[in-house]
Amino acid sequence: MSLSLPSPRLTTERLILRVPEARDIDAYVAFLTDPVRAEGFGAEPDRPKAWRWFAMNLGHWALHGYGYFTMEWKETGDACGMTGIWNPEGWPEPELGWVVFEGYEGRGIAREGAERARRWAYEDLGLATLTSNIVPDNARSIALAERLGARYERTYRNVHMGEDMLYRHPGPEECGA
Repeated sequence: MSLSLPSPRLTTERLILRVPEARDIDAYVAFLTDPVRAEGFGAEPDRPKAWRWFAMNLGHWALHGYGYFTMEWKETGDACGMTGIWNPEGWPEPELGWVVFEGYEGRGIAREGAERARRWAYEDLGLATLTSNIVPDNARSIALAERLGARYERTYRNVHMGEDMLYRHPGPEECGA
């Protein structure tokens, strides 16, 4: 049996956003098993559980037609982070999320990738709204959500992360989509 995934490939000035591939596993695992770096995302305790998360993201793509893109640094071809639309069972609605892998912080790529993923969600997927769900002490993600034009709407109980703050992004018409 063969399973085919959607294969959008988006570009920005410095990034390629693409569906994750087997060559990305080590970069994802390094991020997911780092309890400090992945704390606000959902750290995994070991490689097998991080591998399962990677496979779950591919399943999310197969079921929804969207998921977390690998952000690839154009200059080197290295995986430098993730961004995309996430809406697993138990989520209040589709979420725009982002993370940057170690060594790529401070370059503005989380914003660059998230803006491109958001535009794709509005223009290609036809979504009318997006949120970003952020744990309360993740100041960097809150600041980025606000720079992206998202505004705090409410706090809710995330089925995996506990208390989360829901930030509402501007709609397609406000983003030029």
